[in-house]
Formats: sequence, C-alpha cells, structure tokens
Amino acid sequence: MSSERPINSRFEEDVRFVELPGGPARYRDRTDKPVQYFTVVEKQNGAVLGYVWGSDEGDAAAYVPRQAAGPVGVNAGMPWIRRLREAKARGIRPSQALAEFLAGPEPGGKGRPLPGSLTDAPNSAAVKALAQEP
Repeated sequence: MSSERPINSRFEEDVRFVELPGGPARYRDRTDKPVQYFTVVEKQNGAVLGYVWGSDEGDAAAYVPRQAAGPVGVNAGMPWIRRLREAKARGIRPSQALAEFLAGPEPGGKGRPLPGSLTDAPNSAAVKALAQEP
C-alpha cells in the first residue's frame, strides 16, 4: 500500500483570469496625449518616490513609482491611486484632480507633492521613462 495521495485533477487545469465589468471608476492608465505631472517625495527626507500624472485629452491619470525608490515607492502609490479613483468617481478631469492634490492637505501615507514640481510631458510613456532613471 502506497502512502502517496492522488493529486486532484483540478490542480492540473489552466486557470483563466476574466475581468468582470464594474468596479471603481478609473482613469485610463496610459495615453499618447500630452500630460502634466508632479513629483511625489517622502515626507521625512524628501527622497523622490514617484510621479502623479494626468491628461484631460486622454482622460488618463496614474501614479508611477520611481524604480530607485524600491518597495517604498510602490507602497507610497496607494493613497494616490485611491485619490485618483475618488476624483474619477466625482467626474472631475485629471487636471482638476492634480490641482486639488497640489493645493489640498497632504495625503495619508509616506508621500507628499513636491511644491513647484508640476510640469509637462509629451505622453505617459515619458513619465514612466523618467521613473526608470537611476
């Protein structure tokens, strides 16, 4: 008599991910249209954690963590992602959301907007490339 247990055949089946409609309102996460972005820095030491960008033309906005910031940069994005979703749910344009973030109180989490850092980029890919720089 063998002590091995038979393997359940369900573990051999391919699992498919099918995204269902619904969920929180979201801006698009990329665009070829011009964007504005600001730098997010750590509240304690001012290290760059990432960038929040938006484009009214593309109805797109996102947080991009700076690769050099590592996991801290990724984790710092959660409050920004939440705020972007809330802004989209209220029906405001991405540029309005960025203006609110820059003018409003500091968000929860480790990051805050760097004053005076709002600038333009040709598209979302340019901001993502900036985030990859050492």
